[in-house]
Amino acid sequence: MSFVARRFPVHRGPAGWSAILGQQAAPRVLTGEMTADFVVVGAGFAGLSAARRLMQLQPGAKIVVLDAGRIAEGAAGRNSGFMIDLPHDLTSDDYAGPGDDRTMIRLNRKAIAFARDAVTDYGIDRNYFDESGKVNGAASEAADADNRSYAHHLDGLGETSEMLDAEAMHEMTGSRHYISGLYTPGTVTLQPAGYIRGIAGGLAARGIDIFENSAVTRFDRVSGDWLVRTASGSVSTARVILTVNGHLESFGIERGRLMQIFLYAVMTPELDADALEKLGGRPRWGITPSDPMGTTVRRIDRGQGGNRIVTRTCATLRTDQKTSIAELNRARRVMQRKFDQRFPQLAGMAMEYAWAGHLCLTRNGVSVTRELDTGVVSGCVQNGLGTARGTLTGIAAAELACGETSEITAHFTAEPRPNPLPPQPFRQIGANAILRWREWKARDD
Repeated sequence: MSFVARRFPVHRGPAGWSAILGQQAAPRVLTGEMTADFVVVGAGFAGLSAARRLMQLQPGAKIVVLDAGRIAEGAAGRNSGFMIDLPHDLTSDDYAGPGDDRTMIRLNRKAIAFARDAVTDYGIDRNYFDESGKVNGAASEAADADNRSYAHHLDGLGETSEMLDAEAMHEMTGSRHYISGLYTPGTVTLQPAGYIRGIAGGLAARGIDIFENSAVTRFDRVSGDWLVRTASGSVSTARVILTVNGHLESFGIERGRLMQIFLYAVMTPELDADALEKLGGRPRWGITPSDPMGTTVRRIDRGQGGNRIVTRTCATLRTDQKTSIAELNRARRVMQRKFDQRFPQLAGMAMEYAWAGHLCLTRNGVSVTRELDTGVVSGCVQNGLGTARGTLTGIAAAELACGETSEITAHFTAEPRPNPLPPQPFRQIGANAILRWREWKARDD
């Protein structure tokens, strides 16, 4: 049996969260031949969580982690940095999920606890793991209604939330754009690159071999084990854990069932004293839109990489897992308008960074976390929830590889396969038409 990679990650624009932290040390690239008990493919939230869980379950095991790029410069350094405990279904109108929300809340909080323990164990800067909650911002009556609907849903689950009026939103953000907000306290606002760099550093210091710029080209069954190959080396192992999110399809798995989506973001340069005075508001906050297709905005401070504002919106589906410079530039123009709309006192400020980030959805909202072949386990497909869901699927994949069971493994292994997608070209044309329509509908939010 062989698994051959037909595509490799392509990133547009720098990973802004990583760039603002400064350069990393030179990468360690896999060369030559070696053996290991476990090989983890992918060093994002899922892959590093899997490696940490393996170390907990089998402390003496030889663990190798391989990544196609640099730590925190793939999807892990390109997301909005919200580790959310509550239901957060991106395909809904107000985030309320179609399934058992109480179970998902419980599991999400296990992910947050796992991450919190790693922050403590590895001495990661607490600014990179800020347990400050988040706000769903509403800029229209329809969005305000979505917030109230979601608050009612949360109340039915016994969960705490707080409605904020327009003045409270202005006091927080310095913006008059929002008419209301819904605050929920359980979300962690990450500096995602800082967190991921910290996890990788902690694992490496404890003997886990992490190789960057070491894309896996294929892995084959050889004499009962798996031979995992890169361009310049190979690792022989009994167990392979794939934590590559949507790139699972690149290895020929679940073809025609995964929606390959790109989201876009921009980040300001560091705000000087004059800009900060004009802006007002608090030094650190995070807003997700009441409509999932609206605009996410975060303000960070020097503890997270500088006094900056991050804006994220726009989405495109690309079956070849590769967005274009033209699409990034279009999104950049849209986000400049969104920024100017929210912060007229800073209107026209040129963005320092713009980037695209790859995520993966399924039509029925399931992950692909199961044994794919003897000794091959997947912890993939995060449905746009890579920080918490990725942590969970990484934990589950490690436990499955070790023959362990838990509430986490029970949840993911009980999920059905992803539903098939429409054939091409209807899939890409139709999906992007729907995304543009939903983007227009949520244009103020």
